[in-house]
Amino acid sequence: MYLVLYGKPGCHLCEGLEECLRQQTAFALTLEVRDITTQPDWWQRYQYEIPVVHQRLGNQDIPLPRPAGRLTPTLLERWLRRHLPTEHP
Repeated sequence: MYLVLYGKPGCHLCEGLEECLRQQTAFALTLEVRDITTQPDWWQRYQYEIPVVHQRLGNQDIPLPRPAGRLTPTLLERWLRRHLPTEHP
């Protein structure tokens, strides 16, 4: 499963979510982190919404509902199970 995390340096919610996603073991994930400050279109789209998570399915990035701030590993696993449309146990 391939997830894309949009965030920016210094965003504590983004950094916390990235850390939780990398540490979780319930799902086999590939995580791509995109810094919205490097692309003007990402900045315009996400500057007030980060962190933003998308699931890549084929050629499409499917936006997932915004995760709650400061997820614990247990809450993150529940969030993933609830919101990932495919490929989860």
